[in-house]
Amino acid sequence: MRSSRSFPTLEDVAKAAGVSTATVSRCLNTPDRVIKPTREKVMKAVDALGYTPNFGARVMAAKRTFTIGAIIPTMENAIFARGLQAFQEELHRHGYTLLVSSTAYRPELEEEQIRALVARGADGLLLIGYDRDPALNAYLHQRAIPTLIAWAFKPEIPKPAIGFDNRAAMARLTREVLAQGHRRIGVISGIAKGNDRAAERLAGFAEALGATGLDLRDMPVIETPYGFENGENAMIRLMQTDARPTAVMCGNDVLAAGALRGARALGLAVPQDVSVTGFDDIELARIVTPPLTTVHVPHREMGTKAAIALIALVEGGDSLPPTDLGVSIKRRESLGPATPRDEQAG
Repeated sequence: MRSSRSFPTLEDVAKAAGVSTATVSRCLNTPDRVIKPTREKVMKAVDALGYTPNFGARVMAAKRTFTIGAIIPTMENAIFARGLQAFQEELHRHGYTLLVSSTAYRPELEEEQIRALVARGADGLLLIGYDRDPALNAYLHQRAIPTLIAWAFKPEIPKPAIGFDNRAAMARLTREVLAQGHRRIGVISGIAKGNDRAAERLAGFAEALGATGLDLRDMPVIETPYGFENGENAMIRLMQTDARPTAVMCGNDVLAAGALRGARALGLAVPQDVSVTGFDDIELARIVTPPLTTVHVPHREMGTKAAIALIALVEGGDSLPPTDLGVSIKRRESLGPATPRDEQAG
């Protein structure tokens, strides 16, 4: 009789199923290579015995842990959720487990988490954006840890990346707002320091203004941590200035949803009194009132392709060049034309 402290082995499963240990291993690791009747017999034995594969033995044999680390700025809103879900689904298809941690937009915490994941044997890392200490990049290079950048794209930086050009995306949205006649445009941005995506979006806004002869320095810009209430408070501040904006562009959809509530608190109609735009096109953008004009980011496509690319790096494939997935503008009811009164005031 087996001791209550012992665990079933691969040999136990093979004996119960009447097959070889090699067949059991194939059923668990590459089930498509085993005919269905044999696979069902093996899995029935696995379930009956409560067998769990020996992770340590698998690691020693393959010299990999089959874990991938992802370090994201926040778990408090849905900005990264859809992409990470697709990322995890694709990793699972290839037999990898995902470990996720959050930095709260603190660079020192990101470094701590990177080092912890490396120490725990993560085979590769998914990181958000490019902005981090060069010494940390050197550490990852020295340790030969495959690393992939997501949610950003800079062709001049030769790092593996699956993302989009934040600067070009915001410039494109700004041109849409300008085309509606708006010339007094406020911005509610995420904190740009330590967040290259927020900084690039501000740069894209400035670029589009400059092409029209306008200057960023003449526009009210509020940087605030991402969050619904922060967007609401920033909107109230912007709209209580002497030369209040006719349009407010927000660094993401969560800030924009807060801005909509801020407008309502002031008795302002959107877009009749002020237009509001977002960025990301998460589900929230479609269900708020009015629905948000925003930048559509292909989150799921990015997550799936990031997983495929990172697995290829982990398994010794060629390094890929930075890949721009592109974005699109979703025009909805929150963006309207500047009124003749607004144009005269501008």
